[in-house]
Amino acid sequence: MSKDDIILPKDFPELKNDTFLRAARGEEPEHVPVWCMRQAGRYLPEFREVRAGKDFFDTCRSPEACCELTLQPLRRFPFDASIIFSDILVIPQAMGLDVQMLPGKGPTFTDPLKDPEDLQRLQPNVDVHKELGYVFKAITLTRHKIEGKVPLIGFTGAPWTLMSYMIEGGGSSTHSKAKRWLYRHPEPSHLLLRMLTDVIVEYLLGQVAAGAQALQVFESHAGILGPVEFKEFSLPYLRDIARRVKDRLKEKGQDVPMIVFAKDAHYALEELSESHYEVVGLDWTIDPRAARERTGGKVSLQGNMDPCALYAPKERISEIVKKMLEGFGTRGYIANLGHGLYPDMDPENVAAFVEAVHRHSKSATKQA
Repeated sequence: MSKDDIILPKDFPELKNDTFLRAARGEEPEHVPVWCMRQAGRYLPEFREVRAGKDFFDTCRSPEACCELTLQPLRRFPFDASIIFSDILVIPQAMGLDVQMLPGKGPTFTDPLKDPEDLQRLQPNVDVHKELGYVFKAITLTRHKIEGKVPLIGFTGAPWTLMSYMIEGGGSSTHSKAKRWLYRHPEPSHLLLRMLTDVIVEYLLGQVAAGAQALQVFESHAGILGPVEFKEFSLPYLRDIARRVKDRLKEKGQDVPMIVFAKDAHYALEELSESHYEVVGLDWTIDPRAARERTGGKVSLQGNMDPCALYAPKERISEIVKKMLEGFGTRGYIANLGHGLYPDMDPENVAAFVEAVHRHSKSATKQA
């Protein structure tokens, strides 16, 4: 394969492990598939080595660096899926806002949105191929380099989560500035959410065209909303994204599973299971059996071990995984954490988690 061929989204190596895709579609593979949010992360020494001294978003804009960081965890662990290394805040950047990743502080907007007039500063029609083509190139390159080992997941932040960052200017414990917009400026809030939805739809379609085999939508700030606000300012846009992406893919004869992860939105589990996503991701605050009952077999489920359980001894991790599998069952289930891996976690305990999922689920499948 020549260097020019590598960056073209065609002639990808044949997929060797489809357990993740089968589970996403409600099947029962020979073992429960497992991957981790932030599996390409600072807990890995090789990740820290590649990232050392480099600007975070410069790294995100390098297809070669993103490919390498995506592949690193696959060299260590027998994960059943990979997720492209990128960041949800590339969308606000594409819309014209300046975002920096500051050491010790995290994502910081130099000039966040303060009032509805600031919406005029945003680019109304984003050309995702021009502004976010580096993500598409990273996906295509990774699909070739992964050599069909496991499927590659593309992702985006959800509209409300991105809106809250764009107004707060970074992380927040209360999200009071963003929530103030919802109560004081509901119409401009919906306008911004619609703008974000339009960009997200094109962005996700671009990821599939580049080679993404599944898509995850992160509504990381769902839990800061109550049930009423969630149903007005989050859920309609989550549904709209899935419906529009699927309709457009259907026109091309394509179909990729979509996952929605609305952290702490346990109050909306029934609604999320009827939102056109094949998979609903769960955080650790939801009981697996209750989640199965409440979703009524309409969707596959993903999650939901407390990431902090990885601080436990390996034997305890195995026990926790066994109990989690008993709660979810082995059909239509993807094992994951209830949130991302933390930087101080021991890679050996991550390996113990993956091994326990495979061992206990193979045993349960045989007994069934």
